[in-house]
Amino acid sequence: MIDFIVVGSGLGGIAFCEQLVRNDCSFLVFDDNSQQSSNIAAGMYNPVIFKRYTSVWKAQEQLDMLHPFYKGLERKLSVKLDYSQSIYRRFFSVEEQNSWFEAADKPYLQPFLSTNLIKDPIDGIVSDFGFGEVKQGGWIHTNLLQQKYLEHLKSTGQLKEERFDYDELEIQADGVVYKGIQAKYIVFCEGFGLHSNPFFDYLPLVGTKGEVLEIEVPGLELDVIIKASVFLLPLGGEKYKVGATYKWKDKTNIPTEASRVELEQKLRTFLTRPYKVLNHLAGVRPTVTDRHPLLGRHPEHDKLFVLNGLGSRGVMMAPYLSMLLFDYITKNGSLDREINIERFLKKYRLRSS
Repeated sequence: MIDFIVVGSGLGGIAFCEQLVRNDCSFLVFDDNSQQSSNIAAGMYNPVIFKRYTSVWKAQEQLDMLHPFYKGLERKLSVKLDYSQSIYRRFFSVEEQNSWFEAADKPYLQPFLSTNLIKDPIDGIVSDFGFGEVKQGGWIHTNLLQQKYLEHLKSTGQLKEERFDYDELEIQADGVVYKGIQAKYIVFCEGFGLHSNPFFDYLPLVGTKGEVLEIEVPGLELDVIIKASVFLLPLGGEKYKVGATYKWKDKTNIPTEASRVELEQKLRTFLTRPYKVLNHLAGVRPTVTDRHPLLGRHPEHDKLFVLNGLGSRGVMMAPYLSMLLFDYITKNGSLDREINIERFLKKYRLRSS
């Protein structure tokens, strides 16, 4: 018998696997490469929500775990993953400048928002009203991380590249059995694929399609992330990632012409240099109706767990949430109500009645 079966190898699945490694637990991962949100994500980590000028839930706790976690993966996989970079919020008006400085005076935002107005022009970027700097920002190379982590799991014999068949799962008193494989627990980290999971499909995972562009901008030299109506994230050399769109109805991983046009129109409002589109990518983010993650135990089957709903902040949330879930499963830990799926218990009972 192994300790865990993990279904899904996106950011949540990888982070949970690393918790298992650190705690000497045996595990097997099932993944069919059907979910692309972690693969195509820009991987940006930003502790601030610009719309309301508030901090992300548990932002400092997440950031404190983020760098050691990804640095450990860099050593393990022999790749560069973590790129710490300031995020420059491009101001559209004097009023927006004032809102920024009001927010920067709030104690919970002081670690993240600089009180210095950045007036120095950036060649190729329109910045009539300057920039505000977000500290402790950056990005994770999620595509490379997922690729190398799957290669590692293959090399250790811990990966099954196949669709998980829920009908084959046998739930027993002391664990689960799947196609002859016995495990103490199973954790579903399927991203938007959760909507096909008969054990957890009652959870309100709605999914939001996001599309990004990879572009080449000759002569543009940026060592910060620009956040305007879209973000412009330096990938190295003259390559950049531009994003992202938010579409609620389309649940496919197919890039659309409409979103490409939208991204380019917004990009041209502040980028004055000519550029070339190299790639156009799409994926469905695992977003939840109440905007909080989904962690916890199935209402009836105590060996079944879920880690999902990380939305667009997976690189920040995954290490922290995976630790919380592991402690919850193995050490009788607790989960805050705002992330515990018990908040949807009534919904489950209504569906089951």
